[in-house]
Formats: sequence, C-alpha cells, structure tokens
Amino acid sequence: MDARLVAMTLCDYFSAADDQAAVAVAERPGGSAEAALDVVFLKNIDPVVAIAQLEAILTDCTYEEASQRPRSGQLLSSPENDAVLVFSLSETLGEALAAAAPADLLRVAEPWSMTAELLQCQVDAQAALGILEALAGLAQRADSAGLRLYCRWSL
Repeated sequence: MDARLVAMTLCDYFSAADDQAAVAVAERPGGSAEAALDVVFLKNIDPVVAIAQLEAILTDCTYEEASQRPRSGQLLSSPENDAVLVFSLSETLGEALAAAAPADLLRVAEPWSMTAELLQCQVDAQAALGILEALAGLAQRADSAGLRLYCRWSL
C-alpha cells in the first residue's frame, strides 16, 4: 500500500443504535464529528485487519477466528463510495473492550503494537495503550447505552 495513503487514512470509531444509523454517518458532510455521536478519532487503525488482530490478542483466539466472527470488519456502506466507508465491529470485541480492566489493556498494548499494521504506522506500545483506553471507554459507553460499535474510514 502507498505510504501516502496510509498516512492520510482517518478511522473514526463510533457507536450507533444500528447499521442504518451508522451508514447514515458516511452520507453526512463532516461525518461522525457532525453526527452528534460518541466518537474516537484515530488515524491508520484500520477496522478490518488491525482491529481483528486486536480482538485476537484481547480474547486469546487466532486472527482467523477473530476475523471470521459475525460483524468483524463487515462493510456496511456502498463499496462504490470508496472515499468514505462504514464498517461494523464484532460484538465479541465490543464486549471484550467494555469488560477490559486497565491491566488487560496494558497486557494487550505491547503485542498489538508489534503487529505489522501498527509497526507500519509507527504505533508503539505507549500509543497503542492510549488507543486501547479510548476504544475501551467508547465500548463501555456503548454497552451502557445498548449501542453497537462501528468505524467510518475515509481518506
């Protein structure tokens, strides 16, 4: 992948009531920031590979198992609009993040930072821990409100 594209990729992780509400975010000018949703703004943390790797490490399963779970990195928006895409995150990941204690996040940060995707983006263990804390907070708030987790990916 072209390094210039990787450097410009924005991945807004957010919670929404359902897939329809999440896809509507892709159609909004300004996206999730303008949609009055709970959002964690990240760069380069892709919702398919990097998030499945996170799920595998956090839930102690293989990458293949994590990536095959229902809703894991599932494209919900139209693939024709490749400038803005919306992906779902698995319920398993949402539950694991919502239940994660600080020690769990600390345990996961280093091995996750050593994956090829995070190494390529120069995300070290300290930065990975910050990302994990933000995602866990989002998951906890979503769980409390009965919402699901999603990612709005854009260039």
